[in-house]
Amino acid sequence: MDPAALIETAIRETGLIDFGDASYRSGLDALVRCLTEEAALNDTGRLVAQGHLHRLLANRLRIEDWYQRHPEIADEVTPSPIFVLGLPRTGTTALSTRLARDPHTRSLRYWESSAPTPPPESATEHSDPRIAAATAEQEQMHAVFPEMYDAAPTDPTECQDLLGMEFRAQHFAGQYRVPAYGAWLLEQDLTGAYRYHQRTLRLLQWRCPPNRWHLKTPVHMLSLQALDRVYPDARFVMTHRDPASVLGSVCALIQVTLAMASDRRDPERIGREQLELWSLAIDRAMAFRDDIGETRFADVSFAEQLADPVGVIERVYDSLGLVFSDRARARMTAWAKTHTRGRHGSYSYRLADFGLEAGAVRERFASYFQRFDIEPEEAA
Repeated sequence: MDPAALIETAIRETGLIDFGDASYRSGLDALVRCLTEEAALNDTGRLVAQGHLHRLLANRLRIEDWYQRHPEIADEVTPSPIFVLGLPRTGTTALSTRLARDPHTRSLRYWESSAPTPPPESATEHSDPRIAAATAEQEQMHAVFPEMYDAAPTDPTECQDLLGMEFRAQHFAGQYRVPAYGAWLLEQDLTGAYRYHQRTLRLLQWRCPPNRWHLKTPVHMLSLQALDRVYPDARFVMTHRDPASVLGSVCALIQVTLAMASDRRDPERIGREQLELWSLAIDRAMAFRDDIGETRFADVSFAEQLADPVGVIERVYDSLGLVFSDRARARMTAWAKTHTRGRHGSYSYRLADFGLEAGAVRERFASYFQRFDIEPEEAA
């Protein structure tokens, strides 16, 4: 696995040579070095990682080609995007999927995130052939994670691939055992990655409006200062729940994804790393809020979402100065009625399986509990 070879393969496949700004290369070099030196990839893992990086490089080439042929894409604006933040397993996915039902909001859908070119068009956005290909991938994911992964290819997805084309995304550290890359990334300025994130959004909305985006991934909390430089008018919805009730599930998911690429097992290390990562993410998010103030934030508890999944969004809209239309309410209500929690069964994951204990987790998040009045739950 060599960066130059990956680049040459992408060039050969696409027939294109321009990757745009060369800033992506340092991230690619750092990631490949860690994949080679510390990931302990098995045969499947090597194939998956090579295919993953190749896809991102090829997508970047194709995006730059569209910009060269249609420079007017750069004139597209992305006003006041809404970013959903919060720890994993705190309702961010369900909240994001309800928000996507608003016809005035543009979401990043799974099928266009993994294959953003040719850019979608309004006339064919619901019949695009990429949807069928994405459906097969989604079905495989749902078979592996039935209680964690219940999304359609047309549903909103995390915007990690948009950061991934700069090779600066924590997503890689969740798929491959690359702790040195994860540590390196935490020290990087991700402003360039968010610029490419925005560059991709402009392309995707160019022929397929609207341009009021709603996006989500929990890892945005690690780099909100960089996000704010690119999206200074962004608004944020932050979900909240007892970390001791979610970290076991987070660790279990990471354990499964790592096992696909490597035969090495170390659950206690996963526990330590995930506790440190997400406590740091919360610390950074709170520091960011201290810096910019609270007017651009709306907070949502997990319990609120369960009790009133649509009413809580109406409150969020009111807090952020958005219009909650009757059509949006009807579409969100219809979705919520057919997507109830636990309809695929319930699964529990014990913190102890990953060397963690509820009291210690809550102690690490003590300032978070106090600031947002988090209610302790019965942890697994």
